[in-house]
Amino acid sequence: MGIGTTSRRAFASACFGLAGTIMMQGGAAAAERYWAFVGTYTNAKSSPSEGIYRLEFDPATGALTNRVVAAKSVDPSFLAVHPSGSSLYATNEIGEFGGEKAGAVSAFALDARAGTLKPLGQQSSKGPHPCHLAVDPTGKLVAAVNYSGGSVVAFPVDFGSLRPASSFIQHEGKSVDPGRQAGPHAHSVNFDPSGKLALAADLGLDEVRLYDVDAAAGKLTPHDPPAVKVAPGSGPRHLAWHPSGKFAYLITELKNTVIVFAYDAATGTLREIQTASTLPAGFDGKSYCAEVVVHPSGKFVYGSNRGHDSLAIFRVDPATGELTPTGHVPTGGKNPRNFVVDPTGGWVLVENQDSDSIVVFKVDPETGGLTRTGEPVAVPKPVCIRFVARPSSAE
Repeated sequence: MGIGTTSRRAFASACFGLAGTIMMQGGAAAAERYWAFVGTYTNAKSSPSEGIYRLEFDPATGALTNRVVAAKSVDPSFLAVHPSGSSLYATNEIGEFGGEKAGAVSAFALDARAGTLKPLGQQSSKGPHPCHLAVDPTGKLVAAVNYSGGSVVAFPVDFGSLRPASSFIQHEGKSVDPGRQAGPHAHSVNFDPSGKLALAADLGLDEVRLYDVDAAAGKLTPHDPPAVKVAPGSGPRHLAWHPSGKFAYLITELKNTVIVFAYDAATGTLREIQTASTLPAGFDGKSYCAEVVVHPSGKFVYGSNRGHDSLAIFRVDPATGELTPTGHVPTGGKNPRNFVVDPTGGWVLVENQDSDSIVVFKVDPETGGLTRTGEPVAVPKPVCIRFVARPSSAE
C-alpha cells in the first residue's frame, strides 16, 4: 500500500529551518520547552486511547501539561523522529494489514512550531505486530522489527514519507524457554552511532542480530559476525548506547539483567563485559524488564522493572562502561514500559501502561537519584515518549 509525499521544496525548507532546534534521544538542542509525543495502545476497553498524544514539557519545572490527540492511529506503540524534526514515525502494532499477516509503519509530517502531525500514509511491516523502530542517522532509512513475526524490515524515506519495504529479513530459530522462546521474537532495532550497523535484539533467540546498513540503497545485510549470543533464557529486549559510542547496554526481559558490551566501531563487534541485575537482592516475585536508558551525561543507566514496578539506577564507570547499582525508585504506577530522560538531563518521564499515567522524576546530577515530582499525568495506555524541541517563536 503506497503513500503520498510532501513536496520536496516544502520538506527541504522544513529541514533547513528546524534542523538544530529539534531534539531527539541522544541529541542536543537549545529550547525553552519541548513537545512530548506519546505512543499508546488503542485496543484497551477499560481506558481507550485515540492514538498519538502530544503534551507540552517545561524543563524548568518538570511540568507536563496540555494533553491533546496529535494523530488518530491504531496501536501506534513506538515512535521515532526524523533527524530533521520534520517527520515522525510510528509502529502500528497490529496483526493484519492490507490483507496479509502484518502490521504497519505510519509516517507523519511534523510541525515543530505548532506541535501538529499530518498523516503521510502507511506501509506494511511485512510481519505481524511491529513493536519498535528507529531512523538511521542520515535520515534516509527507517528500520522496524516485528515481534510476532520475528523479523526486521527497512523502508527508504522519501521526503518524510516511506516507500515500500526495501529489505526484509526473517529470523529463524528458538531458545530454551518453551513459553516465550519457541521461535524468533525481534523486539527492538537500533543503529550504531555511525549508522553503518543495525542491531536487532531478538527475545526468542537470545541474540542480537547485526546488519550492515546501506542507507542510500535501503538495504540491510547480515554482518560478519551475524549475531551476538547472550545467556540462554535471557530474552534480549532493548538496547541503548553510551554517549561515547564505546559501550552498549542491553536489557533482558526474562532474566531481568542489563548486559554491558564494549563496542569496536572499526569491526562492528560487541564484547560482553558485565551482567548486572535490575532487581534488588532477595526479590522473589515475578518481574520483567522493559526499557534501558543512558543519561545524556553518560554517568548513569536506568532500567525499568514490570512487576517490581521500579526503575533500577546504575552508576557508570567512564573508563570501562561497567555498572554499579545504586538503588531503585518506585515508578508510581503499574507496568512501566518505555521511559525517557528529557533533553536537558534534568528529568525522567515514566509511562506506567497499566495505570494510564506518566510520572515525572527529578534527576540528581551528582548521584543519578530520582525524586518524584507532581501528580501523575493521565494518558491512556502510554507506551513510548519522544521529545521534539519547540522553537521559541511558538511561545
